Amino acid sequence: MAARTKSKDRPSYRCTECGWQTAKWLGRCPECQAWGTVDEYGAPAVRTTAPGRVATSALPIGEVDGRQATARPTGVPELDRVLGGGLVPGAVVLVAGEPGVGKSTLLLDVAAKSASEEHKTLYVTGEESASQVRLRADRIHAIDDHLYLAAETDLATVLGHLDAVKPSLLVLDSVQTIASGEIDGAPGGVSQVREVAGALIRASKERGMSTLLVGHVTKEGTIAGPRLLEHLVDVVLSFEGDRHARLRLVRGVKNRYGTTDEVGCFELHDEGITGLADPSGLFLTRRAEPVPGTCLTVTLEGRRPLVAEVQALTVDSQIPSPRRTTSGLETSRVSMMLAVLEQRGKISALGKRDIYSATVGGVKLSEPAADLAIALALASAASDTPLPKNLVAIGEVGLAGEVRRVTGVQRRLSEAHRLGFTHALVPADPGKVPPGMKVLEVADIGDALRVLPKGRRQDAPREPEQRR
Repeated sequence: MAARTKSKDRPSYRCTECGWQTAKWLGRCPECQAWGTVDEYGAPAVRTTAPGRVATSALPIGEVDGRQATARPTGVPELDRVLGGGLVPGAVVLVAGEPGVGKSTLLLDVAAKSASEEHKTLYVTGEESASQVRLRADRIHAIDDHLYLAAETDLATVLGHLDAVKPSLLVLDSVQTIASGEIDGAPGGVSQVREVAGALIRASKERGMSTLLVGHVTKEGTIAGPRLLEHLVDVVLSFEGDRHARLRLVRGVKNRYGTTDEVGCFELHDEGITGLADPSGLFLTRRAEPVPGTCLTVTLEGRRPLVAEVQALTVDSQIPSPRRTTSGLETSRVSMMLAVLEQRGKISALGKRDIYSATVGGVKLSEPAADLAIALALASAASDTPLPKNLVAIGEVGLAGEVRRVTGVQRRLSEAHRLGFTHALVPADPGKVPPGMKVLEVADIGDALRVLPKGRRQDAPREPEQRR
């Protein structure tokens, strides 16, 4: 019998999202849990790499010149806050957000303010024509002689523009619309996005050019394209905001040159988008007299404290199953506060009533520090008695009714005191208190509910233990 010939290399399968490999096809990648991303590719040949010639010798880290990585301000202070001081030469920044949130408007403003005689800026649009971008630039006053504009969708042409203009800053809107003729597939595909991003990153590092890439997001809110894109770039920024509200937040997800706990606040209006150094005014409703069902809290967006208002309304239900409607608040947190108020706070008027709860100004409160404000707003609405004026509530409420400590209490109290609030409800041991501010320490929800007046609006509330 003839000897059995050696079979050819068996095909392998690889996930296009995370790179996980297997010997057989699977519908779902067990590594990243993505569906339909496992594709066949040829078995790689075993090769060895010979040592290459060293172009630049390794240096002791103390002798490396760090001035080349000095950040240059963009002209937009709120964006510089998130970036860690500005754009570093050679850095690649990915800005992702939902359609219509204001990414193109912000980056066009950054491109105009960053342009100068020494630092030219190239704005490449693949989604709009040059005339459309010019109209937006006129509207937001983003016209500069050193800002160059090109409408291209071919990667080779974009690289040609880089040789012609030699910019210090490249803005590409968006990376999913650019395609390379050397790679098969439609623009926005996995292979195309990987090739375009890789080519632009290489060009940025070689030229010392900062690059801002606009990225699309999926319906789940994640960045579209391969996850490898987020690993390749230096900074990932998430552009958030409700299209029906004026507030926009730029949040750092990844930053090789700074921290990721900073948030930039912007206001979107007809004349463009402007940074908000003090955005707390968007989340408050100034009234001469307090209104039942409202309570103020201080939330932390990154390291920035923001005073926000929680509103609640309860009405008699006309259906067997009462409504529970929320806006800007997590439905699960509101339901937990309702259960705690009924069981631990002995408030039985909430079970058979329609309850509506919301925030002011489009801000979204998701951290547990807003629990106490939510509970007090619901209790105030149920009893139809307003809380004392100039009061803020900070604290997490547990299922046993206890009020737990949260991070950054002193920073929150300082922000509330700066805006003129004189009283605060906080968990025990809040630390140093701003001068002239009365801080009421509460141990459980029962102590917190004592601030609600028992009589009419003008009656003085019964205060728990007071700390100055």
